[in-house]
Amino acid sequence: MSKPNQLAIVVPCYNEEEMLPITAEALRVSLDDLAKKGLISADSFVLFVDDGSKDKTWELISAEHEKTPTSIYGLKLAGNVGHQFALTAGLLTAMECSDVTISIDADLQDDIHVFDEMLQKYQDGCDIVYGVRNSRKKDTFFKRSTAQGFYKLMNSMGVKTVYNHADFRLMSKRALKAFSEYPERNLFLRGIVPLIGFKTECVYYERLERQAGESKYPLKKMLALAWEGITSFSIKPISFITGFGIMIVILSFLALIYVLVSYFFGIFGDTQPGWSSLMLSIWFIGGVQLISVGLIGQYIGKIYLEVKQRPRYHIETFLSAKKEDSADEV
Repeated sequence: MSKPNQLAIVVPCYNEEEMLPITAEALRVSLDDLAKKGLISADSFVLFVDDGSKDKTWELISAEHEKTPTSIYGLKLAGNVGHQFALTAGLLTAMECSDVTISIDADLQDDIHVFDEMLQKYQDGCDIVYGVRNSRKKDTFFKRSTAQGFYKLMNSMGVKTVYNHADFRLMSKRALKAFSEYPERNLFLRGIVPLIGFKTECVYYERLERQAGESKYPLKKMLALAWEGITSFSIKPISFITGFGIMIVILSFLALIYVLVSYFFGIFGDTQPGWSSLMLSIWFIGGVQLISVGLIGQYIGKIYLEVKQRPRYHIETFLSAKKEDSADEV
């Protein structure tokens, strides 16, 4: 029988002082249970990533590490870099000291009881296992409609995503090494991970209610993430502008014919100087031009961020079972 694999559970955190003790205890118990079942080795651990929190999140992570240094690790980033970069920092750090990772948010709305199924699929040869929600019955009508619309829009744009999957997933060491070769500064992990390939499977679960604290992903951030995903993986918005421009040119020619016929033959009635439609068309064309320039500017801005090749994050402190490290950048 092969030796159980070392598991790292990566948990990005931002201002989670209310939720963190609950999460730490639940994941600690889960590790013990998985180890007793022989699914993971006894030296498996939870890696909390503090994304520049302004509350006592890091103090609580340090306290949990002091309590059980072999099962609770901590990674403190030098500043707030955002959820996707914080998660990336945790995954790439865990890759160096574990065989397999599971990423999960600190709110524990993703069901930790499906860890068993994920690990079983990993042992069956899967390198990536997605945690997928069974349904969105608990969401409001607005959130459910916008989420469904987002996934449909992404698919129509040619972006490969897993429906109803966020960032709850298992990844093998091999998959993480492949992921490390994607150095993008415009990160959308839900789009990048499916590009890696390898054998994948899904496990399904019912999303739970947050037990404490508030959501760190309000509507504004969700819309920003959606826009990041669309513009990072597809140029179809620019193609759409091109098609829209062609359509406006065709309509302009039709309008020209209308004007000429009205002027020379009076078929459509008397022409009056200063048509209100002229002003409306000017405003319309002007608006389209501004939107087009803005959209193209978004893509140019992304190129600007990529070519500078600045570090995506800096690691201030790393608390592990062996030692405390500091100063690193990626």
